[in-house]
Amino acid sequence: MNAINSISEFHRLLSLPAPRHPLVSVINLTESTFLEDEVWKGFVNQFYCVALKREAKGKIKYGQQHYDYDKGVLSFTAPNQVQSLDLQNMECGSGYLLIFHPDFLLKHSLANTIHQYGFFSYAVNEALHLSEAEEEDLITILLKINQECAHIDRHTQDIILSQIDLLLNYGKRFYERQFITRKNNNHQLLTKLENLLNQYFSASSPAEKGLLTVQYVAEQMNLSPNYLSDMLRVHTGQNTQQHIHEKLIQQAKERLSTTTLSVREIAYGLGFEYAQSFSTLFKRKTNMSPLEFRQTFN
Repeated sequence: MNAINSISEFHRLLSLPAPRHPLVSVINLTESTFLEDEVWKGFVNQFYCVALKREAKGKIKYGQQHYDYDKGVLSFTAPNQVQSLDLQNMECGSGYLLIFHPDFLLKHSLANTIHQYGFFSYAVNEALHLSEAEEEDLITILLKINQECAHIDRHTQDIILSQIDLLLNYGKRFYERQFITRKNNNHQLLTKLENLLNQYFSASSPAEKGLLTVQYVAEQMNLSPNYLSDMLRVHTGQNTQQHIHEKLIQQAKERLSTTTLSVREIAYGLGFEYAQSFSTLFKRKTNMSPLEFRQTFN
């Protein structure tokens, strides 16, 4: 796997002059030409990338999925995420890439908060589709960052990072808008999630496979874990883990109230390796121990 370690190296691979700032750059895709290099067949960047693609055509592989994009999409990638490009069918079109190295965030609050933006680990088929007005908002920010890259002084980092923080908050707002405007499609996802949880707990899956995980649920729904959780939070106020816990507690209550199974047997049947872990979760969610809950039915 090839690693692109610096902003300067990335510029070279796009046939661009050296960046004005060593740790951050805004790239205009209309001025870029991808070099025919083996590196694009499988690579990881050592920096963050925000890509606004307009009228672009081609195929990119991100993780295990391919994605065909044509226009108006915004995508985010974090350092060390595996990618590949099909240069045979690549047309850059227009758009911008904002790339910044993790070192640029040092000693700034964004270094701690950037991990809260889950869309950096969304899959490519979960990219953000923008309206023209939304594109213009983001392009204004990108051009401001590009302008600031020419001024390397003691104010540069704070000014640019405040603009990046603003861009990320716009991304969060626009994703929430997309979750809502795709309500019909997301309603189908909610139904699929409910069916998946029901099937898992009604079969012998927990005892055989262990506790149901967010990763398993996301894979079954062909979504990235963070995208699924963020979508659920917008529509239901709960993330995927909370949905799993809610279903698990519901199942536990049914078994405690309608069977004579021991707490240990119920815990094992729900996928817990240790009964104490089950009891701790149950009490945290209901303010009663499993035995206390059972006694209310006696």
